[in-house]
Formats: sequence, C-alpha cells, structure tokens
Amino acid sequence: MSNPMHIAAVLLLCVCMAAASAEAAELEARLAGADSVRGEKVYRKCVACHTVERGGRKKTGPNLWGIVGAPVGAREGFRYSKAMLAFGGTWTPERLDAYLTKPRGFVKGGSMSFVGLKREQDRADVIAFLNGMSDSPADFGEAQEASAGVLPPEPEDYGVMVAAPGASETFDACTACHSERIVAQQGMTREQWDELLDWMVEEHEMDPIEGDSRTTILDYLGAHYGPDRPNFPRN
Repeated sequence: MSNPMHIAAVLLLCVCMAAASAEAAELEARLAGADSVRGEKVYRKCVACHTVERGGRKKTGPNLWGIVGAPVGAREGFRYSKAMLAFGGTWTPERLDAYLTKPRGFVKGGSMSFVGLKREQDRADVIAFLNGMSDSPADFGEAQEASAGVLPPEPEDYGVMVAAPGASETFDACTACHSERIVAQQGMTREQWDELLDWMVEEHEMDPIEGDSRTTILDYLGAHYGPDRPNFPRN
C-alpha cells in the first residue's frame, strides 16, 4: 500500500515544479518583449546608488556593468553585506526579477534600501537595459506579435504624488530609497527642500542631484509640497 504522506509529497513537488515552470515561461515572455529604451528610463531610479557604464565607479552600491549573468557579490573593491555574500550564486534574469521586486525581502538582511519595482514590465525592461550594458549580452529572443496587437504602455504611476511637470524626475530620485508617501507628507519651502538635498548628500552619501534635474525637482516640490501642503495625502 502506498504511503499517503509520500504521495502527498510527490504531488506537492509536482505542483511546485509546474508553478516554477509557468513563472519561468512568463518571465521569458516578458523579457522577449522588453523595451531596453524604456528600461533605461526606469533605471533612473537606480542612479543615486549605482553606475552602469563600463569601468564606472562604485557609489553606495556597486557598478552594474555586465551584471546579468555575473557572480553575486563579486565586484572588486566593493564591500558587500554578509547576507549578500551568503546569498551567492549568479545574477540570472530570474534572480534579478525576484530581487528587484523587493530587495530586502529576497535577500534577508541585505543592505540595499531600494523599495523595489512593483510592475512586472518595469522589471523586465530594466533587466533588458542592464543586459545591454555588457560585453556579452544574453539573448532574450524576440516576442511573437500577438494577433490582437501590441498593448499600449501603461501610464507612469507616481503613487500619492501629484502628476505634474517634474513628477517623473522627483519620483525617480526619491523612491530609490523612500516611499513616495514620505515625500508627499512633507511641507517645506523650495529653499528648505534645497537644503534637505544638500543634507542628504552630506549625511547619507546620496549622489548629488545637479543642474537642470535639481531645478526641475525643486520647482516641483516647492509648488506641490510647500508649507501649505495642498497635496498632503489624507488616507
């Protein structure tokens, strides 16, 4: 007579294998249809902590040139957390997709403060961009044209932040380390926001925001998140 516990274990294993296979196929399809140009835009959320060009310097995070398919925790000259070193293995597209969803949830005890990318296609697009920043990019294939046509891109989502000129730049700069709700709950003058950006560079080693980008961000914050807090989230 078969052992019921053994049968249950085999069935559970089959279910898990089927789920993993479905997830792999789904990611493969997303990568095949990924837009690396859009991925470069999504990557703006990462520039405060990472360079991506060949030979780029380390910041609070390591340089990401050739990261797709690279060993985990192996960038020379960068000091990794114990959790990341213990994680080991290789940065496969599957691992990158899972990690970018919620970094601290995937690598328990890791030091990366990025809150993650909720949208599946955002993750696929940024992986496609990173894949291109390499001497030997992987072949993700090409998406087959669907009979119903290509779906239009989703509009940008700024969470509770107001959609207005400068929202994209501000969202990308701030949500690398914070929820957009933290930004929206503040109420400071443009000058105070300017001082806060300088303080974050000095105290938290944030990469400076300079030039037109800084002006755009400060104009947005001063207009929409000033002392009167006209856009303070109420729920």
